[in-house]
Amino acid sequence: MPALKKNSKDTREPGYLKRIFARLGPGLVTGASDDDPSGIGTYSQAGAQLGFGIGWTMLLTYPLMVAIQEISARIGRTTGEGIAGNLRRHYPNWLLQFVVALLFVVNTVNIGADLSAMADATKLIIGGPSLLYVIVFAMICIVGIVFVNYDRYALILKWMTLSLFAYVAVLLATNVPWGEALYGLLVPRITWSTAFLTTLLAIFGTTISPYLFFWQASQEVEDIHANHERKRLLNSPRQALDAFSRIRADTLTGMAFSNIIALAIILATAATLNKTGITDIETSAQAAEALRPIAGDFAFAVFALGIVGTGLLAVPILAGSAAYAVGEARRWPIGLARQPKEAVAFYSTLTAATALGVAITLSPIDPIKALYWTAVINGVIAVPVMTVMMLMTAQPKVMGKFTIEGWLRWLGWASTIAMAACVVGMVVGWFV
Repeated sequence: MPALKKNSKDTREPGYLKRIFARLGPGLVTGASDDDPSGIGTYSQAGAQLGFGIGWTMLLTYPLMVAIQEISARIGRTTGEGIAGNLRRHYPNWLLQFVVALLFVVNTVNIGADLSAMADATKLIIGGPSLLYVIVFAMICIVGIVFVNYDRYALILKWMTLSLFAYVAVLLATNVPWGEALYGLLVPRITWSTAFLTTLLAIFGTTISPYLFFWQASQEVEDIHANHERKRLLNSPRQALDAFSRIRADTLTGMAFSNIIALAIILATAATLNKTGITDIETSAQAAEALRPIAGDFAFAVFALGIVGTGLLAVPILAGSAAYAVGEARRWPIGLARQPKEAVAFYSTLTAATALGVAITLSPIDPIKALYWTAVINGVIAVPVMTVMMLMTAQPKVMGKFTIEGWLRWLGWASTIAMAACVVGMVVGWFV
């Protein structure tokens, strides 16, 4: 794609914003899907429990998640394979199977928790049976991702990111003491307690999640297949400058969008729930219901509708990232650009992950607790996955001459170490 001309005339052209939007893709959708119902529940609980004092985590996690997501995207764009595909080619089989199995299990639980939250939010608005809504939402997600043309579905996902602006509307409808909020954003407050460290890990786990790594890398591969002018960089190194520029802009934008929305949720719940003494919030739907008597019907309705919108965006991505990983590990024909009959096993895995998510809502597993603990488990699993990614991207046999170096590499390792420190802190807290 040719570079945009940097002059004032271009910025006034009607097609300028359209061209900018066209350059955004995997990074924007990945960042938006990060604020799924599980994430909304985690951020709501953090804001209700810890108030404005936890806002600083959004500034801290932003550069860390940008680095690890850009690294993920570069793996896909450079090698023409996703993370699992590169693990299969260059690492022991036991490591590949371990990572893929963990990802599939956690994504499935996450899908079940998200579907449950979406159903609960819908029930709050219009009443009716939660199970029916779970099945309907699951069917919508499966039909969309399996049967809709890839280019059209990718565009749908991009437009669905706008549903997250619901939480900006909630924030604007809330009476926020901005001085206190700004102080909490800029001045870290750390409490050495198990509850604080577990919440901190949950925030990191829902912000920097393994399924996001796999999805963004695989979407870069999809873009290579969908756009015949693009080749993997190992074969066409001349495309690297434009590819890396696009990936960086896309990732910076997507992760900024993700963290702004997360911060809006934290501030809104801190200004309402925490200020009124409501500190025990376990789900996004519970947060919406608790907002109603404090912030009014508008904030309640918008918050609840936002849960449904983000769930419809996140569930296909959770199922899709699991299917990509399993398909690459098994050497199946994979890809959303393929027709279902061309990738039966891939689409069957995607459907199975969603169906198992529905089954979880019928099991003894408490979806309320699953929402929160899924984020914690994501944080734990992210550490070995990120470590392998950092080692992988330093090897010329994997990345050719496009090994990750300089500040991006340092920031990637900083992200890995920060996640590991949260896990260690949480485990130590259990025994202290």
